[in-house]
Amino acid sequence: MNEQASGIKNGRENGGSPRHATPAIWGEATDALPGMARITATAALRSASWTLRAGARSGKLFLRALTDRHTAGELVQAVARDVAEASRTVGDVARAVSAGVPIPKALMDATVSLSTVVLADSTPSEPELERSLRERGDDLLRRSRDVWSKEESHPAYARILDDLAPDEARILLLLLRGGPQPSIDVRTGGPVGLVSSALVAPGMSMIGARSGCRYLEEVPAYLNNLFRLGLIWFSREQVEDPMEYQVVEAQPDVLKAMHSVRFPKVVRRSIHLTPFGLGFCRACLVDPEETPTLPVHRIPEE
Repeated sequence: MNEQASGIKNGRENGGSPRHATPAIWGEATDALPGMARITATAALRSASWTLRAGARSGKLFLRALTDRHTAGELVQAVARDVAEASRTVGDVARAVSAGVPIPKALMDATVSLSTVVLADSTPSEPELERSLRERGDDLLRRSRDVWSKEESHPAYARILDDLAPDEARILLLLLRGGPQPSIDVRTGGPVGLVSSALVAPGMSMIGARSGCRYLEEVPAYLNNLFRLGLIWFSREQVEDPMEYQVVEAQPDVLKAMHSVRFPKVVRRSIHLTPFGLGFCRACLVDPEETPTLPVHRIPEE
């Protein structure tokens, strides 16, 4: 018996094809068992896997068949295929035993065959994926025609929350409650700057300090991510109060950038919430009763 078990194991490791390879989780669960017990356990696990996967596949088809009459034919074909596969496997075991193959090896080969078939069938084909996308599109259009349907928030809001850092939420709250924020670019000026002006320091602001960000050095990356998500935009226009720029221009990093060139030039800009970002903040970050008193942001430029 030990020789048979060893032969089967060596066949899997050396001469076995990929479809006869034992999955790692089954190997870990059965390697601790000796001889016939190991073979029986492996065959039982594979048989259970085939039964569960076949049942799940038929169950999904059955649920679809309740609403789609075309799926009923697929359900009949799936059940017939599973029955035919089980019958073929029983026949293979009988022929293998009659040809002198040991019963444990015949059972193991049969369960490997069943598992391979189910794993191959469980992968959705390209037409099935296309049909699923079309069904989702049809459902979306159906809901758009339903006057009684209530969509309280955009479906992208939940995904955006997963892509935000805590400091980025603070920045959004600052823009929402404090309005557009001043931003400046430091460029080269003077007589040479009239012909060709070089950028010295872009997008300098006090957004990180004003919002209470924990990692001030990451503020440029935060703003890039918020722009990528469509929540903010960078305007070439100034904010309404020019006094706000004087505070920014007095910051040490801004003064350092201005003193790094002989003739500095300051270009005043602003950072705004997009309409999409404004809706996101209202839906996810503040109380609905607070929204009527919020500052106004400009519409993004063309």
